[in-house]
Amino acid sequence: MIVCSVPVAPDRLDTLSAAIVACRRCPRLVAWREGVAPRAAFRAETYWRRPVPGFGDADARVAVVGLAPAAHGGNRTGRMFTGDRSGDWLYRSMWRAGFANQSESRAAGDGLELADAWVTASVHCAPPANKPTGEERAACLGYLREELPLLPRLRVVVVLGRLACDAVASVYGISPRPRFAHLAEHELPDGKVVVCSYHPSQQNTFTGKLTEPMLDAVFERARALLGEEGQAG
Repeated sequence: MIVCSVPVAPDRLDTLSAAIVACRRCPRLVAWREGVAPRAAFRAETYWRRPVPGFGDADARVAVVGLAPAAHGGNRTGRMFTGDRSGDWLYRSMWRAGFANQSESRAAGDGLELADAWVTASVHCAPPANKPTGEERAACLGYLREELPLLPRLRVVVVLGRLACDAVASVYGISPRPRFAHLAEHELPDGKVVVCSYHPSQQNTFTGKLTEPMLDAVFERARALLGEEGQAG
């Protein structure tokens, strides 16, 4: 059985990030993230191969919660949604909405900065086939429970996919699980609002289930919930 307690100081994002990076709680995920073979295009790079912490603006009013890092994205670069096509979609949309200073997220240290936004995931290790087990999701949930309260100005939580929605519902004690649909909204007990989005995975973007205007609408809605006019074009 995997223990779910999180031995970190709850008032410090940097302490939490260090605890996440050092985590070896889930044997299957540790083996996968450390052993995944580099793609040919990245053979000259040194993969991160550790859990990937959240990043962004500590004063964020908007948090974006995804599922897990990609094997050749965050697991390679060490930053959430960085170096893969899902990240290309996410940060282009956040840039159009004014939450990012640039539209690309290629590597840690590339100059990307988030404004009023924080990006994290419900699972911090890259899982095989992008599918963490229920036990692995439960093991990592403690980190999200610690992380979201460390954003004191948080008002809107954007969830990318059903499993991220379920994780946030667990963090805030919502039962039964809220309905998941693109642009569905749910008010949390403390007044925050969850905005649902399809995940910008290739499975969704290649098939047209998620389009760029659809993703832009999510961040325009986040702006509206903050009492501001959307900026996406």
